[in-house]
Amino acid sequence: MTYAEVKELISIVNHSVLTNFELNMDNVSIKMSKNKDTMITQSTSSNVPNMQTTPIQTIQPTETSSVSEEITEQSGNIVKSPIVGTFYAAPGSDKPSFVKIGDKVKEGDILCIVEAMKIMNEIPSPYTGEIAEIYVSNEELVEYGQSLFRIK
Repeated sequence: MTYAEVKELISIVNHSVLTNFELNMDNVSIKMSKNKDTMITQSTSSNVPNMQTTPIQTIQPTETSSVSEEITEQSGNIVKSPIVGTFYAAPGSDKPSFVKIGDKVKEGDILCIVEAMKIMNEIPSPYTGEIAEIYVSNEELVEYGQSLFRIK
């Protein structure tokens, strides 16, 4: 695992809803945990220099696009991507979508999957209501904080 891959993994975990993450692969062992303010990363590997303890600051996204302003004016709750990755509407190419417009969802129901570094992250609904809009297409790349769904 290269230094760049470790940095990317730290970024992905930092922007996810995960609070603990552990990876053991070949001669690399990475353990990460975070709270809402900071994250401490520990890594042991012969080929990853100076990665013993690295504090990471939480990055807050800023939304300035007209699409974001349009979304916030509509009624309902917006579900945003907690990580950068690839959006999947269904658990497999031959499976039906987790949700579609008009579906009723409860808090905790799985809305989609966002894949980051080959890790499939199920995104649960933080709200109970009805899917009013889906803002992204299947297999579309999504950014941290990007709007995925509107639930009314």
